[in-house]
Amino acid sequence: MGYQLLFGKDPSLIPSALIGDPVPRVELEALKQDKPGFGPQDFGPTPGNDQPILVNVFASWCVPCRAEHPIITALAEEQNIPVYGLNSKDTREAALDWLDELGDPYTRIGYDPTGRAGIEWGVYGYPETFLINPQGQVVYKYVGPISPRILNEEFLPRIEALRAQ
Repeated sequence: MGYQLLFGKDPSLIPSALIGDPVPRVELEALKQDKPGFGPQDFGPTPGNDQPILVNVFASWCVPCRAEHPIITALAEEQNIPVYGLNSKDTREAALDWLDELGDPYTRIGYDPTGRAGIEWGVYGYPETFLINPQGQVVYKYVGPISPRILNEEFLPRIEALRAQ
């Protein structure tokens, strides 16, 4: 990612090999005691749930993650969309303190202290956000913090299109 930034390339434009594929077959333990982690069984059609899902990769040490957190929170609350958090390369204590300070918008939070699950998801920078369709396939990936412009131009139209299907 540093190379991309050094030479003026937009890292958010780097395509993901996961687009069109089912979510990675990775089980993530829960970060918090009161919220479950997640795995591939938590995506895809279930009775009464035909919602798209966002997976937001974050870490407490990530400054851009902090900047986008209010937008992720508003998206979860105002758009009524499930957002799964993937806390990666972090300590449990630091991540829990971060969520206590900034709020917890996540429906589920997976804990990936080694970054191994992040590799399976194709993560190479923080934050990254994936849009998963109701069938459990990755349909969009955004690298970097979500700004109001990115939310309105990239995410909301895709979410509405998935809901209209």
